[in-house]
Amino acid sequence: MELYLDSADINEIKEAFNLGFLTGLTTTPTFMHRHGITDIDGTIVELSKIVPVLQIEALGSKAEEIVAEAERQHTLGLDKTKTVFKIPISLEGVKACKMLKDRGFLVNIHLVYTLQQAYMAMAAGADYVCPLVGRLQDQGQDALWLVEQCVNAVNQYGYKTKIMFSSVRNVEHVRNALNIGAHTVTVPWKILKQLTENHFTELGTKEFFEHTRLMTNTVGEIISNVNPMVTVGESIHDCLVKMTVGGNGVVTIVNDKQEPIGVFTDGDLRRIIEKEGGDAVNKTTGDLNLKKPQSVEASALLYEASAKFKETHVDTLVVTENGKAIGLIDIQDMLGIDGY
Repeated sequence: MELYLDSADINEIKEAFNLGFLTGLTTTPTFMHRHGITDIDGTIVELSKIVPVLQIEALGSKAEEIVAEAERQHTLGLDKTKTVFKIPISLEGVKACKMLKDRGFLVNIHLVYTLQQAYMAMAAGADYVCPLVGRLQDQGQDALWLVEQCVNAVNQYGYKTKIMFSSVRNVEHVRNALNIGAHTVTVPWKILKQLTENHFTELGTKEFFEHTRLMTNTVGEIISNVNPMVTVGESIHDCLVKMTVGGNGVVTIVNDKQEPIGVFTDGDLRRIIEKEGGDAVNKTTGDLNLKKPQSVEASALLYEASAKFKETHVDTLVVTENGKAIGLIDIQDMLGIDGY
Protein backbone atom coordinates (compact mmCIF):
# COMPACT_ATOMS: atom_id res chain seq x y z
CA MET A 1 0.00 0.00 0.00
CA GLU A 2 1.40 3.37 -1.01
CA LEU A 3 1.91 5.83 1.83
CA TYR A 4 1.38 9.53 1.15
CA LEU A 5 1.76 12.49 3.49
CA ASP A 6 -1.22 14.85 3.53
CA SER A 7 0.09 18.34 4.30
CA ALA A 8 1.07 21.83 3.18
CA ASP A 9 3.40 22.60 6.09
CA ILE A 10 6.87 22.94 4.56
CA ASN A 11 8.71 22.14 7.79
CA GLU A 12 6.81 18.96 8.54
CA ILE A 13 6.98 17.92 4.88
CA LYS A 14 10.77 18.15 4.97
CA GLU A 15 10.86 16.24 8.25
CA ALA A 16 8.51 13.53 7.00
CA PHE A 17 10.35 12.93 3.74
CA ASN A 18 13.61 12.50 5.61
CA LEU A 19 12.17 9.08 6.44
CA GLY A 20 13.13 8.16 2.91
CA PHE A 21 10.27 5.82 2.01
CA LEU A 22 7.08 7.88 1.63
CA THR A 23 5.48 7.54 -1.80
CA GLY A 24 4.54 11.18 -2.17
CA LEU A 25 2.60 14.20 -0.95
CA THR A 26 -1.05 15.20 -1.30
CA THR A 27 -1.96 18.80 -0.66
CA THR A 28 -4.95 21.10 -1.13
CA PRO A 29 -5.68 24.83 -1.49
CA THR A 30 -7.37 24.60 1.92
CA PHE A 31 -4.15 23.34 3.52
CA MET A 32 -2.16 26.11 1.85
CA HIS A 33 -4.63 28.76 2.99
CA ARG A 34 -4.48 27.38 6.52
CA HIS A 35 -0.70 27.79 6.56
CA GLY A 36 -0.79 31.31 5.16
CA ILE A 37 0.64 30.41 1.76
CA THR A 38 -0.04 33.07 -0.87
CA ASP A 39 2.42 32.09 -3.58
CA ILE A 40 0.77 28.82 -4.65
CA ASP A 41 2.87 28.38 -7.80
CA GLY A 42 6.11 29.01 -5.92
CA THR A 43 5.10 26.54 -3.23
CA ILE A 44 4.21 23.89 -5.81
CA VAL A 45 7.62 24.23 -7.45
CA GLU A 46 9.36 24.04 -4.08
CA LEU A 47 7.40 20.95 -3.06
CA SER A 48 8.10 19.23 -6.39
CA LYS A 49 11.81 19.37 -5.54
CA ILE A 50 11.29 17.82 -2.09
CA VAL A 51 8.90 14.92 -2.65
CA PRO A 52 9.00 11.91 -5.03
CA VAL A 53 5.42 12.38 -6.23
CA LEU A 54 3.33 15.53 -5.81
CA GLN A 55 -0.47 15.56 -5.99
CA ILE A 56 -1.89 19.06 -6.53
CA GLU A 57 -5.23 20.63 -7.39
CA ALA A 58 -6.30 21.51 -10.93
CA LEU A 59 -9.51 23.55 -10.68
CA GLY A 60 -11.96 24.81 -13.26
CA SER A 61 -15.71 24.86 -13.89
CA LYS A 62 -15.34 23.33 -17.36
CA ALA A 63 -13.23 20.39 -18.50
CA GLU A 64 -11.22 22.66 -20.81
CA GLU A 65 -10.45 25.02 -17.92
CA ILE A 66 -9.27 22.14 -15.74
CA VAL A 67 -7.03 20.83 -18.49
CA ALA A 68 -5.66 24.33 -19.15
CA GLU A 69 -4.84 24.77 -15.47
CA ALA A 70 -3.05 21.42 -15.31
CA GLU A 71 -1.03 22.28 -18.42
CA ARG A 72 -0.21 25.73 -16.99
CA GLN A 73 1.09 24.18 -13.78
CA HIS A 74 3.05 21.65 -15.80
CA THR A 75 4.88 24.51 -17.53
CA LEU A 76 6.19 25.64 -14.14
CA GLY A 77 8.72 22.86 -14.55
CA LEU A 78 6.81 19.92 -13.10
CA ASP A 79 7.65 16.36 -14.16
CA LYS A 80 4.68 14.61 -15.80
CA THR A 81 5.69 11.28 -14.31
CA LYS A 82 5.93 12.67 -10.79
CA THR A 83 2.91 15.00 -10.69
CA VAL A 84 -0.70 13.95 -10.15
CA PHE A 85 -3.44 16.49 -10.83
CA LYS A 86 -6.33 16.26 -8.39
CA ILE A 87 -9.80 17.02 -9.76
CA PRO A 88 -13.04 17.10 -7.73
CA ILE A 89 -15.54 14.56 -9.03
CA SER A 90 -18.12 15.99 -11.48
CA LEU A 91 -19.20 15.35 -15.03
CA GLU A 92 -16.79 18.04 -16.23
CA GLY A 93 -14.16 16.60 -13.90
CA VAL A 94 -14.26 13.09 -15.37
CA LYS A 95 -14.28 14.59 -18.87
CA ALA A 96 -11.14 16.54 -17.96
CA CYS A 97 -9.67 13.35 -16.51
CA LYS A 98 -10.00 11.56 -19.85
CA MET A 99 -8.57 14.53 -21.72
CA LEU A 100 -5.57 14.74 -19.39
CA LYS A 101 -4.97 10.99 -19.53
CA ASP A 102 -4.93 11.24 -23.35
CA ARG A 103 -2.20 13.86 -22.96
CA GLY A 104 -0.11 11.63 -20.69
CA PHE A 105 -0.92 13.27 -17.35
CA LEU A 106 -1.63 11.50 -14.06
CA VAL A 107 -5.01 12.21 -12.43
CA ASN A 108 -6.61 11.78 -9.02
CA ILE A 109 -10.41 12.15 -8.89
CA HIS A 110 -11.18 13.12 -5.31
CA LEU A 111 -13.97 14.35 -3.04
CA VAL A 112 -15.64 11.02 -3.79
CA TYR A 113 -18.61 10.12 -1.56
CA THR A 114 -20.40 7.36 -3.53
CA LEU A 115 -19.54 4.22 -5.47
CA GLN A 116 -21.22 5.71 -8.53
CA GLN A 117 -18.83 8.66 -8.44
CA ALA A 118 -15.89 6.29 -8.05
CA TYR A 119 -17.11 4.22 -11.00
CA MET A 120 -17.25 7.25 -13.28
CA ALA A 121 -13.70 8.17 -12.30
CA MET A 122 -12.46 4.62 -12.94
CA ALA A 123 -14.20 4.54 -16.31
CA ALA A 124 -12.51 7.83 -17.22
CA GLY A 125 -9.12 6.26 -16.50
CA ALA A 126 -8.27 8.03 -13.24
CA ASP A 127 -5.00 6.87 -11.70
CA TYR A 128 -6.39 7.48 -8.23
CA VAL A 129 -9.89 7.63 -6.79
CA CYS A 130 -10.06 9.27 -3.41
CA PRO A 131 -12.99 8.64 -1.00
CA LEU A 132 -12.93 10.93 2.03
CA VAL A 133 -13.39 8.59 4.97
CA GLY A 134 -13.28 11.04 7.87
CA ARG A 135 -15.73 13.46 6.25
CA LEU A 136 -18.13 10.64 5.36
CA GLN A 137 -18.06 9.33 8.92
CA ASP A 138 -18.77 12.85 10.18
CA GLN A 139 -22.04 12.56 8.23
CA GLY A 140 -22.85 9.19 9.81
CA GLN A 141 -22.06 7.28 6.61
CA ASP A 142 -20.39 3.87 6.40
CA ALA A 143 -17.21 5.18 4.81
CA LEU A 144 -15.26 1.95 5.23
CA TRP A 145 -17.88 0.05 3.24
CA LEU A 146 -17.57 2.61 0.46
CA VAL A 147 -13.79 2.17 0.30
CA GLU A 148 -14.19 -1.60 0.30
CA GLN A 149 -16.72 -1.39 -2.53
CA CYS A 150 -14.31 0.77 -4.55
CA VAL A 151 -11.46 -1.70 -3.98
CA ASN A 152 -13.72 -4.58 -4.98
CA ALA A 153 -14.73 -2.76 -8.17
CA VAL A 154 -11.08 -2.28 -9.13
CA ASN A 155 -10.32 -5.93 -8.48
CA GLN A 156 -13.44 -7.27 -10.17
CA TYR A 157 -13.31 -5.19 -13.35
CA GLY A 158 -9.56 -4.84 -13.71
CA TYR A 159 -9.36 -1.05 -13.54
CA LYS A 160 -5.85 0.35 -13.23
CA THR A 161 -7.12 2.89 -10.71
CA LYS A 162 -5.70 2.95 -7.19
CA ILE A 163 -8.14 3.61 -4.36
CA MET A 164 -6.72 6.24 -2.02
CA PHE A 165 -7.99 6.13 1.56
CA SER A 166 -8.10 9.82 2.56
CA SER A 167 -9.39 12.17 5.26
CA VAL A 168 -7.54 10.11 7.84
CA ARG A 169 -8.41 11.20 11.38
CA ASN A 170 -6.68 8.57 13.54
CA VAL A 171 -4.32 5.59 13.48
CA GLU A 172 -7.28 3.23 13.36
CA HIS A 173 -8.08 4.58 9.90
CA VAL A 174 -4.69 3.38 8.65
CA ARG A 175 -5.42 -0.09 10.02
CA ASN A 176 -8.82 0.07 8.30
CA ALA A 177 -7.13 0.95 5.00
CA LEU A 178 -4.79 -2.03 5.31
CA ASN A 179 -7.59 -4.44 6.24
CA ILE A 180 -9.79 -3.28 3.35
CA GLY A 181 -6.96 -3.55 0.86
CA ALA A 182 -6.81 0.09 -0.19
CA HIS A 183 -4.01 0.70 -2.68
CA THR A 184 -2.97 4.04 -1.18
CA VAL A 185 -3.45 5.98 2.03
CA THR A 186 -2.66 9.65 2.64
CA VAL A 187 -1.99 10.55 6.26
CA PRO A 188 -1.41 13.78 8.21
CA TRP A 189 2.02 14.02 9.84
CA LYS A 190 0.52 14.04 13.34
CA ILE A 191 -1.11 10.65 12.67
CA LEU A 192 1.77 9.24 10.66
CA LYS A 193 4.15 9.78 13.58
CA GLN A 194 1.88 7.69 15.80
CA LEU A 195 1.96 4.63 13.54
CA THR A 196 5.11 3.21 15.14
CA GLU A 197 4.00 3.91 18.71
CA ASN A 198 2.86 1.27 21.20
CA HIS A 199 3.14 1.29 24.98
CA PHE A 200 4.41 -2.28 25.16
CA THR A 201 6.99 -1.60 22.45
CA GLU A 202 8.25 1.35 24.50
CA LEU A 203 8.49 -0.81 27.62
CA GLY A 204 10.29 -3.59 25.77
CA THR A 205 12.75 -1.21 24.13
CA LYS A 206 13.47 0.46 27.46
CA GLU A 207 14.11 -2.94 29.00
CA PHE A 208 16.54 -3.87 26.22
CA PHE A 209 18.49 -0.64 26.77
CA GLU A 210 18.51 -1.19 30.52
CA HIS A 211 19.73 -4.76 30.29
CA THR A 212 22.36 -3.80 27.74
CA ARG A 213 23.51 -1.08 30.12
CA LEU A 214 23.75 -3.62 32.94
CA MET A 215 25.98 -5.85 30.84
CA THR A 216 28.19 -3.17 29.27
CA ASN A 217 28.51 -0.22 31.68
CA THR A 218 30.69 -0.29 34.76
CA VAL A 219 29.97 1.13 38.18
CA GLY A 220 32.72 3.69 37.71
CA GLU A 221 30.95 5.11 34.66
CA ILE A 222 27.85 6.17 36.56
CA ILE A 223 29.13 7.29 39.98
CA SER A 224 28.99 10.98 40.79
CA ASN A 225 32.07 13.17 40.92
CA VAL A 226 30.98 14.08 44.44
CA ASN A 227 32.69 11.70 46.87
CA PRO A 228 31.83 12.64 50.47
CA MET A 229 34.36 10.98 52.81
CA VAL A 230 35.56 11.52 56.36
CA THR A 231 38.47 9.84 58.05
CA VAL A 232 38.05 7.85 61.20
CA GLY A 233 38.43 10.22 64.14
CA GLU A 234 36.63 13.15 62.52
CA SER A 235 33.42 14.27 64.21
CA ILE A 236 29.82 13.46 63.40
CA HIS A 237 29.46 17.19 62.80
CA ASP A 238 32.08 16.80 60.03
CA CYS A 239 29.93 14.02 58.55
CA LEU A 240 26.94 16.36 58.57
CA VAL A 241 28.92 19.09 56.81
CA LYS A 242 30.17 16.66 54.13
CA MET A 243 26.65 15.33 53.57
CA THR A 244 25.28 18.86 53.22
CA VAL A 245 28.01 20.11 50.90
CA GLY A 246 27.89 16.99 48.76
CA GLY A 247 24.12 16.90 48.60
CA ASN A 248 24.19 13.27 49.72
CA GLY A 249 22.52 11.59 52.65
CA VAL A 250 25.56 9.43 53.30
CA VAL A 251 29.32 9.69 53.73
CA THR A 252 32.02 7.03 53.60
CA ILE A 253 34.25 6.67 56.63
CA VAL A 254 37.77 5.63 55.69
CA ASN A 255 41.01 4.84 57.49
CA ASP A 256 44.34 6.51 56.81
CA LYS A 257 44.80 4.30 53.74
CA GLN A 258 41.45 5.49 52.33
CA GLU A 259 40.01 2.03 52.81
CA PRO A 260 36.30 2.03 53.67
CA ILE A 261 35.55 0.98 57.22
CA GLY A 262 31.97 2.22 57.47
CA VAL A 263 29.27 4.54 56.23
CA PHE A 264 27.28 7.16 58.09
CA THR A 265 23.83 8.20 56.87
CA ASP A 266 21.33 10.92 57.65
CA GLY A 267 19.23 8.14 59.18
CA ASP A 268 22.10 7.29 61.52
CA LEU A 269 22.32 11.00 62.43
CA ARG A 270 18.63 11.17 63.37
CA ARG A 271 18.83 8.05 65.46
CA ILE A 272 21.89 9.13 67.43
CA ILE A 273 20.45 12.59 68.14
CA GLU A 274 17.15 11.07 69.24
CA LYS A 275 19.05 8.78 71.58
CA GLU A 276 21.83 11.05 72.90
CA GLY A 277 20.73 14.60 72.10
CA GLY A 278 22.29 17.36 70.03
CA ASP A 279 25.70 17.09 71.67
CA ALA A 280 26.13 13.73 69.97
CA VAL A 281 27.34 15.54 66.83
CA ASN A 282 30.60 16.24 68.68
CA LYS A 283 31.38 12.56 68.99
CA THR A 284 34.00 11.18 66.61
CA THR A 285 33.37 8.55 64.02
CA GLY A 286 35.75 6.34 65.98
CA ASP A 287 33.17 6.27 68.79
CA LEU A 288 30.63 4.70 66.47
CA ASN A 289 30.03 0.99 66.19
CA LEU A 290 31.18 0.84 62.60
CA LYS A 291 30.59 -2.17 60.40
CA LYS A 292 32.56 -2.82 57.25
CA PRO A 293 30.34 -1.43 54.47
CA GLN A 294 29.16 -3.30 51.43
CA SER A 295 31.31 -2.31 48.48
CA VAL A 296 31.77 -2.89 44.78
CA GLU A 297 34.75 -2.30 42.53
CA ALA A 298 34.55 0.58 40.06
CA SER A 299 35.46 -1.84 37.26
CA ALA A 300 32.52 -4.12 38.06
CA LEU A 301 29.61 -4.20 35.65
CA LEU A 302 26.35 -2.64 36.76
CA TYR A 303 24.92 -6.14 36.70
CA GLU A 304 27.16 -7.03 39.66
CA ALA A 305 26.11 -3.92 41.56
CA SER A 306 22.48 -4.77 40.89
CA ALA A 307 22.96 -8.30 42.22
CA LYS A 308 24.70 -6.96 45.32
CA PHE A 309 21.91 -4.52 46.13
CA LYS A 310 19.41 -7.37 45.92
CA GLU A 311 21.57 -9.72 47.95
CA THR A 312 22.48 -7.33 50.78
CA HIS A 313 19.30 -5.17 50.92
CA VAL A 314 21.38 -2.03 51.48
CA ASP A 315 20.63 1.32 49.85
CA THR A 316 24.23 2.39 49.24
CA LEU A 317 27.39 0.65 48.09
CA VAL A 318 30.86 2.09 48.53
CA VAL A 319 32.72 2.14 45.21
CA THR A 320 36.34 1.10 45.49
CA GLU A 321 39.37 1.02 43.24
CA ASN A 322 42.17 -1.24 44.36
CA GLY A 323 40.59 -1.31 47.81
CA LYS A 324 40.39 2.50 48.19
CA ALA A 325 37.05 4.30 48.43
CA ILE A 326 36.46 6.53 45.40
CA GLY A 327 32.73 7.13 45.57
CA LEU A 328 29.25 5.86 46.28
CA ILE A 329 26.50 4.24 44.25
CA ASP A 330 22.98 4.56 45.57
CA ILE A 331 20.11 2.25 44.79
CA GLN A 332 18.43 5.32 43.24
CA ASP A 333 21.15 5.23 40.57
CA MET A 334 19.81 1.83 39.57
CA LEU A 335 16.22 2.94 39.15
CA GLY A 336 14.84 1.78 35.83
CA ILE A 337 17.50 -0.90 35.50
CA ASP A 338 16.74 -4.60 35.90
CA GLY A 339 13.35 -4.07 37.48
CA TYR A 340 14.26 -1.45 40.09
